[in-house]
Amino acid sequence: MEIKDSGQRRTFETGAVRDIAEGKGRCDVMPLFDIGNAFDDNILRLIGLYVEYGNISNLESAVKLFVESELTENPYDVLLDLSIFYEKGLIKYGEGNWTLGIPLHCYIDSGVRHYLKHMAGRTDEPHDLAFLWNILGAMWTHRNKPEMIDLPFMKMYRTAEGMLGDD
Repeated sequence: MEIKDSGQRRTFETGAVRDIAEGKGRCDVMPLFDIGNAFDDNILRLIGLYVEYGNISNLESAVKLFVESELTENPYDVLLDLSIFYEKGLIKYGEGNWTLGIPLHCYIDSGVRHYLKHMAGRTDEPHDLAFLWNILGAMWTHRNKPEMIDLPFMKMYRTAEGMLGDD
């Protein structure tokens, strides 16, 4: 199992690092719900709904649907493979790096890109595991690092919160 590495890192204010993503596209800014509708893809619909409205159960459902519909292995075998993916990540980036805080859009961007590569049949790296790792990272960040949420629903929430606070 190989995790690709450009050798270049971006460092976030929290101290967390990730591989440079420039030039790979920005999947997090695409209209994912509409793309899901156009391609009849429920996983993209669910992620799109999360990006727009912030209901974490949409990400949970996307993970469950992906494992059930796209992976032929026993889900627990997938989790064992995923644990190896986590181990390779800590060797690459350091223990607990991702828990320091990475902007949530980075997980959505990378997760959707890996999902699209998996669905396109690309086998240059384990895109299925990378998708799961990113979406699980988004879920963890949503629950544990709310200051790292930088998606459209948060902007609407902050605007509504400001309007409510003006009374």
